[in-house]
Amino acid sequence: MVKKSGKKRSATAGWEGRAADALRVGPGFDLGELDTSATPGFDGDDAAGEALMKRLGRRLSDLQEMLYAEGRSGGTRAVLLVLQGMDTSGKGGISRHVLGMVDPQGVTVRAFGVPTEEERRHHYLWRIRRALPQPGRIGVFDRSHYEDVLVVRVDGLVEDDPWLERYEEIIRFERETEAARITVLKCALMISPHEQLERLSERLTRPDKFWKYNPSDLDVRAKWDDYMHAYQDVFDHTSTASAPWHVIPADHKWYARLAVTQLLVDTLEDMNLTWPAADFDLDAERARLARMLEETP
Repeated sequence: MVKKSGKKRSATAGWEGRAADALRVGPGFDLGELDTSATPGFDGDDAAGEALMKRLGRRLSDLQEMLYAEGRSGGTRAVLLVLQGMDTSGKGGISRHVLGMVDPQGVTVRAFGVPTEEERRHHYLWRIRRALPQPGRIGVFDRSHYEDVLVVRVDGLVEDDPWLERYEEIIRFERETEAARITVLKCALMISPHEQLERLSERLTRPDKFWKYNPSDLDVRAKWDDYMHAYQDVFDHTSTASAPWHVIPADHKWYARLAVTQLLVDTLEDMNLTWPAADFDLDAERARLARMLEETP
């Protein structure tokens, strides 16, 4: 359970231990007790968070380039960042503000909305498999295969109750993904009902936000408790040792972005990335270039 600490935070403070330890879903996790305005594991304010984001951004950029270089040199590893959350929880902001700090050629972002007619003709994991990141890339799923045990469940879009079977199927799929050397990082951005209303209200006061507003958002909101129950079941059944869920309180956008950035940096660092060695005669190429420099006016 994440609770407010009540203590004064220093503007120069930082993470207390690993972010994953503070955010990972463990035994007995209760979504109903989550304080969505808390900043678990981070003993600092927004100013400290922004300062750390700048430093982490440089490190994330270096690590992403190393992963990309590895993929271009025959490596097979990749990273998949799964983002789930209610409307306005900040999934799009993660793609823009976190992945926006790295070279875009090494990132692929896929938003999974309502399935197309073609996608409906296939198994629900068909479109997911087709969108998995290629070697060397960081793939981002804005919503994901978990829509089929969240939206599909809450809206009653399938007959019977196939949820336990689907949880097991999803776990098998993620293990297959990991066997293909794609590291899966799952993050759920959780906001309060009040915060969601504030963000929806903002969309109606800013012309640059009108396009984000959909009247159906309020209809979905009416099913809030059903969604929270579905999310709890997802966390209970699909947070595994190799692909755990990280539940991120997201009422503070700066904290949610910082937390995902730190989780990504830690994930990439745990991969022990190195720059690919030259696959050519380094001394010979240096000599060739030296001669060309001497001969060039």
